[in-house]
Amino acid sequence: MTTESVFIQMMRAIATDPAARGLRDDAAVIELGGESLILTHDMMAEGVHWLQSADPADVAWKLVAVNLSDLAAKGARPLGVLLGFMLGDSDWDRRFAEGLGQVLRQYGVPLLGGDTVSNRGDKRAVGLTAIGAATFRPVPSRGGAQPGDLLCVTGMLGDALAGFELIEAGFDPPPALAAAYNRPVPRIDDGKALAPNVTAMMDVSDGLLIDAERIATASGVAIEIDLAKIPLSDDYRACRGENRDSRLQAASWGDDYQLLFTISADIALPVAATIIGRVGEGSGISLLDAGAALPLPPSLGYQHH
Repeated sequence: MTTESVFIQMMRAIATDPAARGLRDDAAVIELGGESLILTHDMMAEGVHWLQSADPADVAWKLVAVNLSDLAAKGARPLGVLLGFMLGDSDWDRRFAEGLGQVLRQYGVPLLGGDTVSNRGDKRAVGLTAIGAATFRPVPSRGGAQPGDLLCVTGMLGDALAGFELIEAGFDPPPALAAAYNRPVPRIDDGKALAPNVTAMMDVSDGLLIDAERIATASGVAIEIDLAKIPLSDDYRACRGENRDSRLQAASWGDDYQLLFTISADIALPVAATIIGRVGEGSGISLLDAGAALPLPPSLGYQHH
């Protein structure tokens, strides 16, 4: 099977328009006169992004939320969405539609259209395109981090991991952990506030470590991360502890949809966030724990294979 990285490399030979940003960013940015239009598309598949037992309303919510999270990483305000839907069991479809209406009303985002296909297999897949308008220009990207910048992240990490593990094992997780996995909250307002101040920004979808490495690569810098500063919620600590392994897993599992950004040390943080590292000369990422160098784990985060 073709890996995601190999396929994206094939696509880079085709996606040569500047709006594609070399397929190295969270979204495409189309310049229209004095405005910037932001477009992003995410897909979700049964058995990969949601469990078979999942509430279809939660699937709909998450599909919208992960796309709005990409817009948040650009400091954009959502304009609308287009849905790609695989038809199947009528009760499942009806519940999905209910959840879709809930999340779109929650964030004041209109459904503008889309397409449907029949499901002729045993697994479902759904897709969504989100359209937004930049609230600040230049639109933030993964590139731009500078030596001396701080690395920061909003919110808590690992709650989605803990929620998923408990749900998969058949337990009822604390509500906050269940919501973190089933109904993530896109940081739209935070993204708008951060856009004029950051040097680089993206959302944490595949894992803090792998996403930090993407910022380092796009910016041509080195990033040092202090594992002890990874923000963990009380619920996460209660379920999984806060030892080194637990912190490493929180930093590499993904599905958090927080905003990861670099910012000059001279600028006061405009939103609630945790300083977890620093940007320096060089390349790649490195880890510290209690001031001592720590080897990187074998996997930095989720990768499609």
